[in-house]
Amino acid sequence: MKILIATDHYPPFIGGAHRQAQLLAEGMAGFGHEVAVATAWHGGLPATERDGEVAVHRIRQLRTVIPALIHDENQRHQPPFPDPVTILGLRRLIADFRPDVIHAYGWLAFSVAAAMGRKRIPLLVSARDYGYFCATRTLLRKGEPCSGPAPLKCAACATDYYGMPKGVFATAGVFACRPMLARKMTGLHSVSTYVSDVTGRYLFGPRGAPPTLVQVTIPSFQTDEPDQPLTPGDPEVASYLSQLPSEPFILYVGAFRRVKGLEELFAAYRRLESPPPLVMIGTYERDTPADFPPGATILTDVPHAAVMATWDGAMFGVMPSLWPEPFGATVAEGMNRGRPVIGTKPGGHADMIGDRSGLLVPQGDVDALAIAMERLISEPALREGYGREASERARSFAASSVLPRFEQAYRDVVAAGSSG
Repeated sequence: MKILIATDHYPPFIGGAHRQAQLLAEGMAGFGHEVAVATAWHGGLPATERDGEVAVHRIRQLRTVIPALIHDENQRHQPPFPDPVTILGLRRLIADFRPDVIHAYGWLAFSVAAAMGRKRIPLLVSARDYGYFCATRTLLRKGEPCSGPAPLKCAACATDYYGMPKGVFATAGVFACRPMLARKMTGLHSVSTYVSDVTGRYLFGPRGAPPTLVQVTIPSFQTDEPDQPLTPGDPEVASYLSQLPSEPFILYVGAFRRVKGLEELFAAYRRLESPPPLVMIGTYERDTPADFPPGATILTDVPHAAVMATWDGAMFGVMPSLWPEPFGATVAEGMNRGRPVIGTKPGGHADMIGDRSGLLVPQGDVDALAIAMERLISEPALREGYGREASERARSFAASSVLPRFEQAYRDVVAAGSSG
C-alpha cells in the first residue's frame, strides 16, 4: 500500500505524539509499504527530506508565508480549522503521491479532509486526544472532567485557556469542522477504550457513528521489547544517568504542566514520611508550576534512550494526571522496563494498569496518591510483583504486537472505502 500519514507533530521535536508518528511510519515502511508523512512546516528544517525509508513533507500554513508572522523556529502548531495554504500543499502532495489510504492525526486532519475534496480516498483518523470536539484538547472544564461540548461553554473555557480572541477562534473552528471530518472519515482509530467512548459520543452527535465506519482501538506502542537491553555506556545516555540519585527514586516523565497533576504530586510527596528522591523528566510549558520540591532532580530535553535507561533505577513511576489521559505512553514505557506505575482514573490508564501491575487513584485525590506512593515504598515484595506483571502486560504495547494491527486497520479501511 501507499500510506500517507498526516500528523501535527513529527521529530526532531520531542513528544509522545511525535514519536508515535515516526514509529508508525518506520514500521509500515519496514513491512514493505511506501510511506510518506505530511506535517507542519518549521523554520530551519527542510521542506522535504528522507527519514530512513520515509519521505517527510513539511507543509506550510498561511501564517508561515507572511514573513512578518515568522518570529522564530520553534515548533509550530496546526490551527483547528482548514488552513488554505496547508490545503494547497496537501492537494499537491496527494496528487503526486496518490495514496491508497490517508491516516490523519490532530488538527491537521481538518485540512486533510478539506484537501481531499471529492476524491474518494479512504481516511483513517486517529483520536489520541480530544481535539476533534474540545478546543483545549483536554476535555477539562475549570480543572474538572467536562460533561461534553457546547458552544458558549467551550468558548468561555477556551478563552480562559488561550486568551481572547484565540479561544473564540479555536472553539469556532472545532465546532465548524467537526461535521466535515465526521463525514469524510472511513475509519476511526482510538488509543484507548475511554477515548473511543467519548469520541463516538461527542464527534458524531446523538446518532452516533455510522454503522459503516471502521472502528479500532489500538494502543500507542514502544520499539523495545520488555526484556531488550539498553546501552547505558553510550555517552549520550551516560551524561544523563550521571545526574541521577545513587539510590532508587520515584520517577515522573512528562510535560511539566499543572494538568499533569504536578501540584498534587508535590503535595502527596511532602506527606511521605521518609521519601526516596524524586526525579522528573520532561519539558517546561507555559503553565509549569513555579516551585518544585527541594532536592528534586529535574532533567529536560532527555533523549528517549536515556529516558528508558532512567526507568531501570526507579522504584516506580507516578503519572498523576488531572485530565483523562487518552493513553499515557510514559506509563507503557515504565511497564516496559518492569516498573509499576501509579496512574489515574478515568481515562486511558485504566486500559494499561491491571490489578497486579500498578495502582490507579482518582484524579486530583492527594490523599489517595500519597497512600499509593507510601504503599509501594514500604512494601518491596508487592512492588517487585507488580513490576513483573507490568513487564508481562507491556508486551501488548510492543511494536511486534501493535504494528500488525495498524496494517490490518489500513486494509479494513481500504476495503470499506472501496465498497462505500
